[in-house]
Amino acid sequence: MRTRLAVLCSATALAAGALAPAQLAGATPAAAAAAYDWVALGDSYTAGVIPAAGEIFEVPRDGCERTDLSYPQVIDRDLGSLIDLTNVSCGAATIEDVTFNAQQPIGRHLPPFSEDPDYPFAPVPPQSEAVNPGTDVVTVGVGGNTLGFAEILFTCLQLGSGTGGVGTPCRDDLADNIPGRLAKVSEDYDVMLATLHERAPHAKIINVGYPTVIPQDASKCRYNDLEQFGSITQGDLDWLRDDVLGPLNATIEKAAGEYGDAFVDLAPSTRNHSVCDAGKWVEGLFTRVPDEVAFVHPNAKGHKNAADQVSTAILHALGVN
Repeated sequence: MRTRLAVLCSATALAAGALAPAQLAGATPAAAAAAYDWVALGDSYTAGVIPAAGEIFEVPRDGCERTDLSYPQVIDRDLGSLIDLTNVSCGAATIEDVTFNAQQPIGRHLPPFSEDPDYPFAPVPPQSEAVNPGTDVVTVGVGGNTLGFAEILFTCLQLGSGTGGVGTPCRDDLADNIPGRLAKVSEDYDVMLATLHERAPHAKIINVGYPTVIPQDASKCRYNDLEQFGSITQGDLDWLRDDVLGPLNATIEKAAGEYGDAFVDLAPSTRNHSVCDAGKWVEGLFTRVPDEVAFVHPNAKGHKNAADQVSTAILHALGVN
C-alpha cells in the first residue's frame, strides 16, 4: 500500500526544488499538508466497535466506539501523508443518522455508575455535517441498521431455539416484511446520497457494501455454537444470506449507480472468511478470546481486507493509482 505513495514523493521533490539552497538550509522541517480531505461515514461495520477490531481511540470519547484497527484508521496510517481523514462513523448508525439525525451513541462511560455529568454520552451530530465543499472523497458504509439486521438476528435466535436446527421459523415469520425494509433502505439511501452530493458537489463518493457473514454452504455452521450463529437454523441462515443480506448489498449498489458513485463490494473477497469458516474475518455472536459479545461484526482481519479494497477505490477515484 505504501508504494502507492510514490506519486506524492515526486510532488514533494518538485516543491523542494523551487526553494533556494539558502532557504532550505535555514528552514525548520514541517509536515506537509495532506493533498486530499477524506470523510469516513458509516455504522459499526466502519467504526469497528468490538474488541476484536482494536482499541477504542476517540479523543475525547464521544461514545461512537471507533477502534484503532477499523478500516478507516488502517487506511489513515497507510495513506495519511496523502489524505487527511475525518472519521465520524458511529456504532448503531442508521442511514438517517448519517443524513440528518443527531444520534445517541451506544458507548457508555466507565465505570457504568459514573457521576460524570456527560453520562451517558451526548448525542453526536448528523454525520453528513462533517462533509463540506472542500471535501475531496467521502466513504460511507451504512444500511444494516435501517434494515434492522440486529433485530432480525434476535428474532431468528429466539425462533430457532429448541428446533434442533431444523426448519425455517424465522423466514416463515419475517419474510413478508423484508421487501418493505429494503424499500426503506433504498428511499433513505437516495436522500443520503443527494444530501452528500449537495454538501460536497466535487467530492468522489464511495459506497461500501457489507462483507460475507454467512457461508454459501450453511452446513458449515454449527447449531447452538455461540461463536457462530447460536440457535439460528441452517435454513434460516440460507434465507438470511440470499434474501436479506444479498439484497441489502444490491440495494446499496443500485443507489450508488444511480448517482454515478463507486461501490466497493466486499462480499467476493470475504466469501471464504465468513463467521463459520476457520479463517473467519467476521466474528459470531461471541468471540472466544477474550470472551466478548461481538454480535456478527468484522474483526481486525476483516477490517484489514476492507482497508485494502477501500483504499484502492479511493486512490482510483482521486486518480493517483
